[in-house]
Amino acid sequence: MGIINYFDLEDSELFVFDEFISNQIKEGVVIEPKHNELLNEYIQKLFSGKNMVYVSNRAKSYSVNPMIYTEAQKIPNLVAIAMIPDTALMRKNAEFEKEFYDKPYAIFENLNDAIRWVHQIVSKENAKDDVAREKNLKQGSESK
Repeated sequence: MGIINYFDLEDSELFVFDEFISNQIKEGVVIEPKHNELLNEYIQKLFSGKNMVYVSNRAKSYSVNPMIYTEAQKIPNLVAIAMIPDTALMRKNAEFEKEFYDKPYAIFENLNDAIRWVHQIVSKENAKDDVAREKNLKQGSESK
């Protein structure tokens, strides 16, 4: 699962992989709901409706308006969020932010554990999508 693309953006560094985006926000940035528009643009452009996970590598100190999560969960193919906090305070913040997101959300000690979880989540969501597609096909053929 090698890196597909890299973007050095104004507020963050974005690493794109097959099933996920790993985002490392830059020092001192304040993440607001408006950032979701940019995130959604990248997700739709790079994943074209394919299920994926957002992985936040929290290596720098920055602020998050937790309302971003209520908007982020509206991105249809964003099926989960994984956090990798660098400090105890960052972990505490990630645990608080989890309350604002209704899709799968997990906190990890390292990227390897997060990637294993990402694969499980994406596989599970893809299987659910396959079942739904088969059901729709079956219903469509029965109505003819």
